[in-house]
Amino acid sequence: MNHDKPRLVIADDEIHILRILELKFANSGFDVIKAATGYQAWEIISANPPDMVITDYQMPELTGIDLAERMYADYRLRKIPVILLTARGFSLTQQDLVDTNIVRMITKPFSPREVLAIVREIVESARTVEQN
Repeated sequence: MNHDKPRLVIADDEIHILRILELKFANSGFDVIKAATGYQAWEIISANPPDMVITDYQMPELTGIDLAERMYADYRLRKIPVILLTARGFSLTQQDLVDTNIVRMITKPFSPREVLAIVREIVESARTVEQN
């Protein structure tokens, strides 16, 4: 994971959200890979681990929680931070936090600028830890 452009996987079954986030992050220097289902995201992440994952909670095949749990169970993917997007008043249980590396939940609708600021902060923090 040591490369110039931070790699970001965005998984959401709503195509307009994928497009908005892809544009925002690509224009801000990120290498963006999109996935429309949880399983597609899993295949991408496990084949070529990114610096970070943004995933919707409600998705076909694997939910965002399922995806985060699979990542956490794989030692190669365990430390990749995950942001969970959610459309309703959903909250994580303590067990969800123990079994995943979900670092933030963002409720839809959201500001793409706010999501970018959060991701930058998390990626920079992770890179600083990696260098020390």
